[in-house]
Amino acid sequence: AAGTADTSMREECNMAVLAHLLGLTWFITVPGFIGPLILWLVKKDGQLYASSQIKESLNFQISIALYTILCGMLFFLVLPLLLIPVIAILMVIFTIIAAVEARDGVDYRYPLTIRLIK
Repeated sequence: AAGTADTSMREECNMAVLAHLLGLTWFITVPGFIGPLILWLVKKDGQLYASSQIKESLNFQISIALYTILCGMLFFLVLPLLLIPVIAILMVIFTIIAAVEARDGVDYRYPLTIRLIK
């Protein structure tokens, strides 16, 4: 039974890592929230740890999209345009930290996240 529990937790951790790393699809021209959204729709009623981390990744990626859109809408101001690269860099850093933490089974919470999906 202990081996089954270990395998189950490892599968949950792997699913959580995948959810976080799917956010990096911004760099392949797919909005970063699409991958976590699909994963959340499939797994939201499943394993607690994986589900919570998928939801956290989804909320973070939606927040990043909103921040980027807001900066784009304020294009006539210089500062928001300068913030877009900062947002991109922070997104990559936080996503990598989240994936590493998820690999170890840590319940990671992204900073600066609007938690729209409860």
